[in-house]
Amino acid sequence: MFLNFLPSYVPSSVVQTVKMSNPEETKGTTTPHVVKEELMASGNWVKLEKTTYMDPAGNTRTWETVKRTTRQKNTEADGVGIIAVLKRTLHKDCMVMVKQFRPPLGCCTLEFPAGLIDEGETAEMTALRELKEETGYRGEVVGVTPVTCLDPGLSNCTTQIVLVNINGDDGENIHPTQELGDGEFVEVILLPLDEIQTKINDLLQKEKIMVDSKVYIFAMGMAQAFFKPRELPVLKQ
Repeated sequence: MFLNFLPSYVPSSVVQTVKMSNPEETKGTTTPHVVKEELMASGNWVKLEKTTYMDPAGNTRTWETVKRTTRQKNTEADGVGIIAVLKRTLHKDCMVMVKQFRPPLGCCTLEFPAGLIDEGETAEMTALRELKEETGYRGEVVGVTPVTCLDPGLSNCTTQIVLVNINGDDGENIHPTQELGDGEFVEVILLPLDEIQTKINDLLQKEKIMVDSKVYIFAMGMAQAFFKPRELPVLKQ
C-alpha cells in the first residue's frame, strides 16, 4: 500500500461508521445528489458556480462551488503533488520541498512540488515534468495514489500524489537546474526525512511562511513512523 503508516496488527474492526441521530431524518431519506449547476463568474483559471443539490432528508439546497477551468478530458484529477525523496551516498534521505509566494495567502508557502496535468499526460508524466521544471531534479516514479480531493467544502479540485525517488548520485542531480516558466519563482528546500517535522517547526519560527496541510500531515506521519512506530494515539483508552 502506498505510504501506509498503520502497523499491520491494527484490526479491521478499528474502521467503523458511526450512526448519529439527526432530526432531519424524520422527513425521510434520499440519496444526496446535484440537481443543477449554474455559472456565476468565470476567469482564466477558475470559475464560480451555484450548485443546487438534494440533501439526504430530501431538501433542495444551494452551494457556491469553485472549479478549475483547466481540467483535461478523460481525467478525474486536476493536477499532481509530488513526494520526492532525494537519496545520496553518505547523506540522510531528504524531502525535496518548494517555497513560493502565493497571492491568495499574501505570503510564501512550503509545499510539495506540484502542477496541473497537461493534455495527453498521465499523473506520472506530469509529476516527472513538474519535478524537473520546479526543482531541476530527475527521478523515478515508485507510487501513485488514487484521485483525492483537496478542499471539498469549497471546490471540486482533485489531485493525485506521486511518490518519486531521486538518485542524488547521478551527475544530472548533483547540480540540478530549474526550468521555470515566465513569472515562476520557486525556491528549493531540502529537509531531512527523519527530522522533517522539527525542521518545519524551526522554519515557522524563523520566517513568515504558511505550510501546506498535506506537507504537515506527512511530516507528522513520518515523525510517528520514525520515533513511535508501534504507538497509535487514536487507540489509547
